[in-house]
Amino acid sequence: MEKDQAEFLSNCIEKTDSPTYEIKKLKTVGGSLPKFHQWTNRKQTLSAYEVKRIDSDTSYFFLFIDWHRNDNYYLVIYAHDKTTTIAEIRPIKEIEGIPHLVWTYKPFKRDGKNDQRKAYFKQMFGSTTVEIKLPSSSSEVEGFFNQLFQLCQNRIKADRIVEVFDFD
Repeated sequence: MEKDQAEFLSNCIEKTDSPTYEIKKLKTVGGSLPKFHQWTNRKQTLSAYEVKRIDSDTSYFFLFIDWHRNDNYYLVIYAHDKTTTIAEIRPIKEIEGIPHLVWTYKPFKRDGKNDQRKAYFKQMFGSTTVEIKLPSSSSEVEGFFNQLFQLCQNRIKADRIVEVFDFD
């Protein structure tokens, strides 16, 4: 996404007063997020948040970051323990004149079972591509977070499906 789009989203998040989510802004220093994760070191970061869903005590880190150092900003979502990313979302697509973030489930596990993960994701959630409407104001951020949290939960469930069923 363009830098101005990432800035707009950040501003919407900062103005949000949500009864469902607790939003904590993380401190950036010199435009980067120090001591967060080795993958984020020295990368330009517009903003970063820890977002916690109060009723389930589930949380993720949302970073607006120049992930590949090429002036294309991503919304990168990290697990609550910072061990890995759950989603790295960059493309924005206009759908019926409304901008949406577009993310595609592409597992890269090294166990030979990624086809089963993709098939499960598609069967359970309708498609391997997820389109999330961008908020146009702070009043729409809660719905945006609902969709992002659902994406994360679906991703985690699909990644772990090979632990639930024996595909051999």
